[in-house]
This record gives sequence, C-alpha cells and structure tokens, in this order.
Amino acid sequence: MEPLLPRHSLEWAGELLGAFPTVVIQGARQVGKSTFAELLVSGRNAALATLDDERTLEAATDDPAAFVDQIPDGTLVIDELQRAPELILPIKASIDRNRRPGRFVLTGSSDLLRLTRTPDSLAGRAITVNLRTLSQGEIRSRRDDLLGRLKAGADAVRFTTDSTRSDYAEIIARGGYPEVLSVSDRLRASWFDSYVGRLLERDVSDIAPRVDATRLHAVLRLVAANQTGELVKARIARDANVPETSVTTYIDLLEIMYLVGTLRPWTPNLTSRQASKPKAYVTDPGLALRLAKTTADHLKPLANPYLGAAMEGLVVTELTKQRGWSSEEFELFHFRDRTGLEVDIVAEFFDGSVIGIEVKSGSTAKAEHFAGLRTLRDKLGERFLGGYVLNASQQGSFFGDRLRTLPVSALWEL
Repeated sequence: MEPLLPRHSLEWAGELLGAFPTVVIQGARQVGKSTFAELLVSGRNAALATLDDERTLEAATDDPAAFVDQIPDGTLVIDELQRAPELILPIKASIDRNRRPGRFVLTGSSDLLRLTRTPDSLAGRAITVNLRTLSQGEIRSRRDDLLGRLKAGADAVRFTTDSTRSDYAEIIARGGYPEVLSVSDRLRASWFDSYVGRLLERDVSDIAPRVDATRLHAVLRLVAANQTGELVKARIARDANVPETSVTTYIDLLEIMYLVGTLRPWTPNLTSRQASKPKAYVTDPGLALRLAKTTADHLKPLANPYLGAAMEGLVVTELTKQRGWSSEEFELFHFRDRTGLEVDIVAEFFDGSVIGIEVKSGSTAKAEHFAGLRTLRDKLGERFLGGYVLNASQQGSFFGDRLRTLPVSALWEL
C-alpha cells in the first residue's frame, strides 16, 4: 500500500471543525476526500456513513431526521452527500437545535451550492474546504506557497533548480490523482479513460439526468485541447456539434463536478478595453493531457504546439491548490485587452497588491515575454509587487524594475 501523503489543508480544516458546526469537503471523485475526512476526525468520537453504499443511502432517505442525529455527542461524517441532498434540511434543523462545533463533516463530489436539488446553502452553519488533486509540494512533502513567498520578498534571482523541460513533461503527464501517481503510463492512461467515462455516464445522471453524456464528453475534450485558452462558446458549439445555448450548461456541469475550472478576466478599471471572456482548463494536468490525446514523450520537444498550454495549465492548477494553504489570501485572474496585450495569470491579494505571471515553455527569456507585465507595472505603480516569467530555465534572472524570470519548479521548490 502506498504511504499516505500529507494534505496541507488538513490543519486548517481541523481548526474550522473546532470552531464551527459543519465542515464541507468538496472536490472531484478520487482526490482523497474520504481519507481526508477520516484523518480530520481521527481521535474524535465519530461515525462514518457513505452514501455510495446503497443500504446506507436507503436508511438515510427513509428517515433523514433520525439519520443525521445518530451520534448527538460526536461527529457524523456523511460521505458523497450529493447523492441525498434531502438530508441538508434535517442537518440544518439539527444544527439549529445544537450549534456545538464539530457536529458534521460532509463530503461531496459535486459543488453542492450549485446543484438545483440542494434545498439550502447551510449559510452561517457550514464552512467549505475545497480538496483538489495532490499538489507537487504535497507529493514531495514540501510546503509549497510560491505567491506567499514572493510577496514576502523571496529572492527570485538566486533561485536555481535541476528540473528540465523533460521533467516538467513527466510531471504534467502524471497529474495529481493519488490512485495513479506511481503506476505505469499505460495503466494511468487506462485509469483516466475509465474515470472520465464512469463520471460522465453515471455520476452526471445524479446532477442532470437529461444531459447527453457523449456531448458532455466532447465539450470536456475540447476544453482540454485548448487548455487555459479563452472560453469561446461559439467555437466549442461548432466543434462539439451542440447548440451554442447549451455550451454554458455543459461548462457549468463540468465545473460542478470539479473537472473544469475557469480564470475570470481581471477588470480593475485599468482600461475600458479589457477582454470579457474567462479562460477554461481541465483541473488536473495529467487528465487534460490524456483527454488531448498527448503523452509526456510528445511534450518533450520544444516544437510541440501543446507544450505551452500544458505548462500554463500546470502553473494555474498548482497556484489554485496553493490558495488553500497559502500564507496570503489572493484571487487568480487573467488579463487581456482588445489589442492582444495579455498576462497569463494575475494574482491580486486582499490588500490590493498584484503579482503578474507569464508562462513560457522555452528556457530563454525574451524582452517581448514581459510586454504585458511591463504594462501592468506602469499602470499600477506601487500596487504592482512584481512580474515573473515562469519558464523551463534552471536559474532565476533579473529583467528590469520588479521583473524577474523563475523556473516553473519554483512553484514547489522556492
């Protein structure tokens, strides 16, 4: 059996459970939610009920009030709650009778707040922890927090790494699902195919019974093929042979299932000419690569046209994971104006300061790589903390006032 890898969100989730009645752990299937929940309640008086078990599901739906109150002095863990959202109102009523911290841990493979069948949000009663596939820091048992360290003044120029473009190709292909970290490429590919097939054929029926799974699969593949590209719904509708009016529904479903994420455009009134389209990406780089019918070996040559998108997808997904435990609170966006000037990732901290990131697949930085970053620097003034080009080099470098390069591996090694 593979050893359990540390999840950086566990400590924070424990603090939340000690302060509030309910903690909701949400994320895609097979990211480790059940194991996380078990670790979270380790040492507590707790009971675990999984609604993937048909007998448990029948008991829960037969008498919901008795089911949720079965351990009044401890913690009840209800796994895969999206299978019985009718339990939410009895949970709400139970909490209102007894607001003791640590009453419930709920897990879900769908975003419960966005399900039409969810009867209540549990607002003021529950705190959500989003659990994603393993970060590169978690895989290596390192505390990865790139933006927190850059904001604190880490010296990018002195950073060095042994990682190469070939290493990044392998890292992207492996992804972060715990189940397939250590298996062969062929086994991992088979697992990805089965994973997506079962999700879209079976699990989607719990959320949207009338959706065509074949068309949903086509939309997912198109997002993967255009990883971190702007979400142009007309293009997806054409290529997937679906009505354009249906594309929003399909993207929403894939987001609800945590298979797809989006980066909103950054619009802080810097200019009236900013783009309005979000970027879309498959939330695990390995799964995206498989859906795009590409392999690590195909990625290794610099000329591969998918390499840049795959590298940017790796950076976006790693930073999204790190939001869960970073020393700094921040939001992630992208910036693009109608002249084509863009910045791949804009991280805005809660104090209004900004770090911009460009992602390049080559190992040599060029002046044009900093065009968008320079524009942000000049417009934002002191709000602009720094602009970084993350690439396949092995050494950080200076490129002007508050402009630097960094190897991509700084995400988990800095």
